[in-house]
Amino acid sequence: MSANVLLVAACALVDADGRVLLAQRPEGKPMAGLWEFPGGKIEAGETPEASLIRELKEELGIDVTASCLAPLTFASHAYEKFHLLMPLFICRRWNGQIVAREGQTLKWVRPVRLSDYPMPPADVPLIPVLRDLL
Repeated sequence: MSANVLLVAACALVDADGRVLLAQRPEGKPMAGLWEFPGGKIEAGETPEASLIRELKEELGIDVTASCLAPLTFASHAYEKFHLLMPLFICRRWNGQIVAREGQTLKWVRPVRLSDYPMPPADVPLIPVLRDLL
């Protein structure tokens, strides 16, 4: 069996209170209404870190440096039309105020409450890793 592999990088932004930022997928996007960690597709020739730096600037208006992105875990999930491979980084330092620039709803969530938010299937196995770390 062969599958189109989609590479996506995601980031668990953690604030000073130990809460994690979740973004709700806006109407009109696949899986609208589900909550996810910010990030996006890795473009051709891009590293996961460079992708996150770009995506976090575009989506949230913040500046992150590669040295503040620590690889944490990854998701590998077979969706119907593609296979998702998603490294999850953790970041506790950024510059700028977080603003929802793409119409998404943002919410700071305590790690023990992450499973209260419906997420895409690939994101669900990442919750216990974050809960155990934070």
